[in-house]
Amino acid sequence: MKPLWLILALGTASCAVGPDYSRPPVETPAAYKSATAEDAGTPVIDRRWWTHFGDPRLGELEEEATRANPDLLAAMSRITEARATARITDAAFFPSLTANPLAQRTRTSANSFKGGGQTFNDFQLPLDFGYELDTWGKIRRSSEAAHAQVQATEDDSQVVLQTIQAEVAEDYFTLRSLDAQAEILRKTVEVYRQQLSLLETQFQAGLVGRITVVQQEAQLYSTMTQEVEVRRQRADMEHALAVLLGRPPADFSFAPSPLDLAPPKIPAGIPSWLLRRRPDVCEAERLLASSSAQIGVAVAQLYPDLRITGVLGLDSVDLRHLLEWQSRIWTLAAGAAIPLFVGGQLEAGVDLAKAKFEEALANYRSRVLSAFRDVEDALTDLHLRSEAAEAQTKAVASSQEYLTLSELQFRQGLVNYLQVTDAQRTLLVNDLSAAQLLNARLISAVQLIKALGAGWEEEAPPDLGKP
Repeated sequence: MKPLWLILALGTASCAVGPDYSRPPVETPAAYKSATAEDAGTPVIDRRWWTHFGDPRLGELEEEATRANPDLLAAMSRITEARATARITDAAFFPSLTANPLAQRTRTSANSFKGGGQTFNDFQLPLDFGYELDTWGKIRRSSEAAHAQVQATEDDSQVVLQTIQAEVAEDYFTLRSLDAQAEILRKTVEVYRQQLSLLETQFQAGLVGRITVVQQEAQLYSTMTQEVEVRRQRADMEHALAVLLGRPPADFSFAPSPLDLAPPKIPAGIPSWLLRRRPDVCEAERLLASSSAQIGVAVAQLYPDLRITGVLGLDSVDLRHLLEWQSRIWTLAAGAAIPLFVGGQLEAGVDLAKAKFEEALANYRSRVLSAFRDVEDALTDLHLRSEAAEAQTKAVASSQEYLTLSELQFRQGLVNYLQVTDAQRTLLVNDLSAAQLLNARLISAVQLIKALGAGWEEEAPPDLGKP
């Protein structure tokens, strides 16, 4: 019996049907099209990437969101689920062993057979065991798929983490930008009120016409409307930030703090580094590996399932003799389940697994292309918005001079008040645009960090661009 057991056990290592997974190569450009000389260098940014913005309050919010965000907590639970599923799958590598103790008292019918009509006891202490021989590698492929799924789930949790951290930074900067816009509007409303009061006095004295007063009133009330709308947007943004922190909006408030930060310099490095640091790319690659292993599972279904079963235990009608050597019982059996005809179900299962692999492969390559696009977009936004900010600074200065000259010429009677109103409106628009543009530049920096893999370490994992 021992040689037979050894032969069957060695059979479990004979083969594993289905393809052996090899990471597919992807086309990687030599450099980013949107990069400049300033973008060269290794992008080494630790997991607390927000420290590069030099704002302690942002750091506090990021740490709180990392601890308490419910979406992130759910992602952590999914990792635990995936690991438990993998352990369940791996359990098939081991034989099952079940104890089935039994104590029963039985009376037989006196009319059923000769010698019937007796009452007796039966005590059993058996151990049932079963073991499926993994001759075709079905269990091994299932384990490969499960563990690749675990890794994909871990990568997905990093995607969730990066998304939450980026959203916290973006909402925080937007909140402070709205504070800056609100301050501009409040100061403008105050100036407009003073000017309206002066014009009403001049109107009473006959120095200006009613149309001049009405023009200033319209300008004032329009600006007040803008200020109210900005306050509404700020309240909504504060609520959104509270939810990211895992708090009810009613329990969170943020004191007004106009945005006054400068975007940090973020080197982009070279594209080949990107695939080693993007968790969404790693997740797609691990899902691809899992799909490949599932092909092997489907192919193994075409072959017979070989199983060893048995019982080893004790059986006695007298409890006093149950533990004696003479009470031993045992059974050993080897069996097979051979698929003969299931209407093409198993072949369709193989086709299904192969189609899912092709889908996962397309998704992986799409994710890689999206990763490159994200970096290109972020670099373009950073560079062009930096140029726009320089031009906007000049526009604000020119608008201020335009207003000063218009007010001077109005007092001298050289122009009507419509020109002053236009100059006021121009300055306000440019001031607000400058505040919005600063926010857009900071958000572009956050998006670049996220696109590059937000929170990478200096020691990078293997290059996913190579098989």
